[in-house]
Amino acid sequence: MNSSVLSVLLVLLACLGQSWATNCVVDSFTVKEEFDPKRYAGKWYALQKKDPEGLFLQDNISAEYTIGDDGSMVASSKGRVTLFGFWVVCADMAAQYTVPDSANPGKMFMNYQGLASYLSSGGDNYWVIDTDYDNYAITYACRTLKDDGSCEDGYSLIFARNPRGLPPAIQRSIRAKQEEICMAGQFQPVLQSGAC
Repeated sequence: MNSSVLSVLLVLLACLGQSWATNCVVDSFTVKEEFDPKRYAGKWYALQKKDPEGLFLQDNISAEYTIGDDGSMVASSKGRVTLFGFWVVCADMAAQYTVPDSANPGKMFMNYQGLASYLSSGGDNYWVIDTDYDNYAITYACRTLKDDGSCEDGYSLIFARNPRGLPPAIQRSIRAKQEEICMAGQFQPVLQSGAC
C-alpha cells in the first residue's frame, strides 16, 4: 500500500473517531419527546442495567412511580445489594423528581435517599431516553462528564412492566437506543426472582 493511500485511510479513521466522540456528547442525547409522567407512573421492573462506579442495586430491582396532586413525580424502589462484600440485603430507596426545563420533561433531576443508614443519598440526572409507557422504558444518568462532554461515570436501566422480559422487536429497538447513548455492550441482565 503506498503512502498516499495510507494517509487517506488515517485521515478517514481520525474523522470517524472524531464523529464517534461527537455522538457520545451527553448533551446531544435525545430523550422521550413530550414525556408524560402520568402515563409513566406505575410499577417497572429492571431487566438490564449498566452500573455506575460504586455501590448500586444488583438484582430484583423494581420501581413504583407515583404522581402527586401538584404533578410532581416520586418513586419508591427496591433491590438487592451486597454490603461489606458478603451481606446481601433488600434495600428500599425513595426519590423525588424535578423538571429543570418544562420544555423538556424527559430530562429530570432525581434526589434519592436510602431508607436505611448504610445506603447512600444524593442526586443524579434522570433522563427517560425512550418509553412506550406500556412495555418498556430506558433511563439514563451521567454522574461525571469528561472534558469532551462524553460521560465518565454513568448508568442506565432498561425497565419493563413485565418482569419476564420483552418481545424481540422491542429488544431490537432498545439495542439501538443503547448505541445512541454510547453504552452498547455494557449492559448486564438483572435477575428478577421475587427476592425483594
